[in-house]
Amino acid sequence: MRKSLLMVPVLLSAALVASCSSSGTASDAASSLKSAAASAVAGAQSAAAGAASTAASAAASAAGSAVATGAVCGDTVDQIAAKAKEEGNVNLIALPDTWANYAGILKSFRDTYGLEAPVATPDASSADELTAIKTLAGQPDKPDSIDIGPSFVEQAKSEGAIEPYKTTNWAEIPDNLKDPAGNWVGAYYGIMSIASNSTLVKNPPKTWADLKKPEYKGQVTLNGDPRQAGAAFAAVVAASLANGGSYDDLMPGIQYFADLKKSGNLQVIDVTPAAMVSGDVPIALDWTYNFPGVVSQMKDAGFDLNVTIPTDGLYGSYYAQSVVKDAVHPCAARLWLEHITGDEGALGYLAGGAIPARYAALDAAGKITADMKKSLPSADLISKITFPTAAQTEAMKKQLTDNWGPMVADA
Repeated sequence: MRKSLLMVPVLLSAALVASCSSSGTASDAASSLKSAAASAVAGAQSAAAGAASTAASAAASAAGSAVATGAVCGDTVDQIAAKAKEEGNVNLIALPDTWANYAGILKSFRDTYGLEAPVATPDASSADELTAIKTLAGQPDKPDSIDIGPSFVEQAKSEGAIEPYKTTNWAEIPDNLKDPAGNWVGAYYGIMSIASNSTLVKNPPKTWADLKKPEYKGQVTLNGDPRQAGAAFAAVVAASLANGGSYDDLMPGIQYFADLKKSGNLQVIDVTPAAMVSGDVPIALDWTYNFPGVVSQMKDAGFDLNVTIPTDGLYGSYYAQSVVKDAVHPCAARLWLEHITGDEGALGYLAGGAIPARYAALDAAGKITADMKKSLPSADLISKITFPTAAQTEAMKKQLTDNWGPMVADA
């Protein structure tokens, strides 16, 4: 299942569309320095009065605040890397190997910086990530950085889980893929798609309408519960758009899956590489970037994979990456964000079929080849995608919460 994700407004840059067309294919960590300085002054005054221990405590607080804002980490990637090396590691969470090529991105990070960078519970949801921050507070394995659905960002901020940070390449990241205050950056995004095991499914479906055909009985796999899992939520939205619904009315999408269940076509299980390789998932509804990583595994198992983006209901989204407040390894957390938004990380996402935030900048620099662009959705499809407002997203969440149980899950 991995991650809970609900879409917020995103507008694709004209530069990206133009770049794709050419191929014929597809914060400031402003914060606590002022309060830290005040604490230091107060401590100094206490020391003058004879309370030396108070002064020492204030000094420690000021030093901690400096680390939190990134001042101690440095202003360049090399400086940040040096400090990260001193910290010795970075704790990551919820990054499956086959998700947007995180296996390759993690390898390049580990090879480049010599950090082990362990990933706790790779298939955790966004909610699980925020829970881990709270339950592991004060522990050496508390997450240093998170990768969450946009709908969880406000919760993370309200819970004090995020330390604002703007990467050194901030100017090259489109405004619609970053928070103005630096609370998060959307390093990559993808589009909802239909993947079929074409060895088992002789006539792979191409549209949401196709999935209702009797020939797909027991084969259409929703990637988890849409009230919890982002890919499943996206599938419901896309199905709604394909059946006369809108971002103001999710009911056609819910009814669509109610009908699929009634006909026997629908199954709801986690779409994992193991489930796909075993043949348990003949047809999967998931993000475009989650399938390139399993193609070779399926071939080894004797299966072929056919992936299509349904033209009758388009929906896409990004994930938001942040530095965790009071991180165990604060500089290493910043280094991780530098890496995934930097050239190596961005090209790593591209290799996995995801669209990196700095696509336009990389393309302008000649770092994206024509072959790389072939892994992306076409410029024509990208140009047709529209996105809901935050208010519309909240309304859809409520419709789903109120109706999915009685109409689908418990029906």
